[in-house]
Amino acid sequence: MSIESANVNRVMIAGTGSGCGKTTVTCAVLSALKNRGLDVGAAKCGPDYIDPMFHRSVIGAPSTNLDPFFFDDNTLRFLLAKNGAERELTVAEGVMGYYDGLGLTTAKASAYDLARITKTPVILTVNAKGASLSILAQIKGFSEFVPESFIKGVILNNCSERVYSALAPEIAARLGIKPLGFMPHVPEAEIGSRHLGLITADEIDDIKARTSRLAEQAEKSLDLDGIVGLARTAPRLSFEPFVPAPREPVRIAVARDRAFCFYYEDSLGLLREMGARLVPFSPLEDAALPDGINALYLGGGYPELYAGRLSANIAMRQSVLNALKSGLPCIAECGGFMYLTDRIGEYPMVGLIKGSCFDNGRLTRFGYVTLTAETDNMLCKKGGRIPAHEFHHWDAEAPGDSFTAQKPNGPARPCVHASETLYAGYPHIHFYACPSFAEGFYNACLKEKHRV
Repeated sequence: MSIESANVNRVMIAGTGSGCGKTTVTCAVLSALKNRGLDVGAAKCGPDYIDPMFHRSVIGAPSTNLDPFFFDDNTLRFLLAKNGAERELTVAEGVMGYYDGLGLTTAKASAYDLARITKTPVILTVNAKGASLSILAQIKGFSEFVPESFIKGVILNNCSERVYSALAPEIAARLGIKPLGFMPHVPEAEIGSRHLGLITADEIDDIKARTSRLAEQAEKSLDLDGIVGLARTAPRLSFEPFVPAPREPVRIAVARDRAFCFYYEDSLGLLREMGARLVPFSPLEDAALPDGINALYLGGGYPELYAGRLSANIAMRQSVLNALKSGLPCIAECGGFMYLTDRIGEYPMVGLIKGSCFDNGRLTRFGYVTLTAETDNMLCKKGGRIPAHEFHHWDAEAPGDSFTAQKPNGPARPCVHASETLYAGYPHIHFYACPSFAEGFYNACLKEKHRV
């Protein structure tokens, strides 16, 4: 396949660490640029689901995940180009601190790693609360930590106009980095958090009002023209495209409500490009699975918060159980897997997988793993491998043993229930990390479609 290139105007908003305000600044910039009439896109470095949900609520279009652990360099550039092709500008949000990667001493899979691979100009978000000249030392350290940091601009968060007016010319003169404005604390636009990160956008009734307030502030205190100008300096992206062969159409039911909302949009998009029609339904609200489906996809989310309502919907639980017992292909990740067990806490669930789920009160397993299949299954043959990610407080009495999960720097352990028609376990996977897994799932859908 030939190498292609694309001109994608792009900029990354990175941060000095978690909690510095990357998501606030990113949503403020996206919303303000949209208000100016620009066709903007968004991306998130890493495996996070919740930040892209905020991006989508702001710009009204899917936000892509760009993860250097999941994807090789070509796939990163391809997905950035693919999702940014029709946009005037793409704003990527970093993850954790700019250089924080797989381990304590490596920048692999960090926001910096993504910027390096895609040659994306970076705006560093710095929390200015409680500091003044020391902010310059912090910026200098980040910009000079590696020979080519890609840090071209800086935004001061939690900063007053007085402090910014004094520091901005010093940042430019002493460091040669462009100051691109500041964001003061905007209490009416605050977004709460829980153990998996921010509260999801769908749970905030006035999300539009809050992002509008951020946009108003961005117009006043950010250099939006400077941000757009920086994005336009990004070099062309070169990549080898991945275009799946179209297949016979299938219908896949996808659980989408407040309990099940964690999906990688590009994964779903790959299934659509192969020929799938994705049929949304709600295990919270609907009485049965959609008619005429050839497979079921139960994504992650917060089923523990809605366990009472999920349990009370006995008709749906029975519909799912009957379908899966009859051989309907199913992917159930994290929260979706929990829904298929006997119980979540005290609440009865579908009961396909024996054992209950319980709250450990802390992160049970967190971070990247590489999954290796121990047996032939719906997604791959024995020995098949795919990078994956886990992030959950809840655990299961029977987590499965069809795959082995190996951390980059840690022990291996068994996980996942898998068969010719099932993948059910805590690890989240992305189909672009290994498209043959998508082909395996699609083949199972076709087999079900033609089953007599």
